[in-house]
Amino acid sequence: QVQLVESGGGLVQPGGSLRLSCAASGTIFSIYDMGWYRQAPGKQRELVATITSGGNTNYAESVKGRFTISRDNAKKTVNLQMNRLIPEDTAVYYCQMQIRVTVLNGPQRYWGQGTQVTVSS
Repeated sequence: QVQLVESGGGLVQPGGSLRLSCAASGTIFSIYDMGWYRQAPGKQRELVATITSGGNTNYAESVKGRFTISRDNAKKTVNLQMNRLIPEDTAVYYCQMQIRVTVLNGPQRYWGQGTQVTVSS
């Protein structure tokens, strides 16, 4: 069984910073793309940032220059450093990984349980 566990959410004032982390555990042969998504109340889930196994990154326009995604392949983790947070960043943040559990299986998408980020004064 593969599990993704997120940490690092919370309440922060506008202009502040938070760092989210997500760790994968279980039977894992290899991990391909990793990413962070978010869902605000009443809105659809949207992409925040992704990072390939080779380290190439992609960001939503709304977070470019403020958020940084990184990964540690040995630790099977993906992180999201969020700076200069604004109220519009308030959402539940989900990590996602494309994981192959054995050499015989194709990669599948796995999701974390979500962590709440609230930006408010």
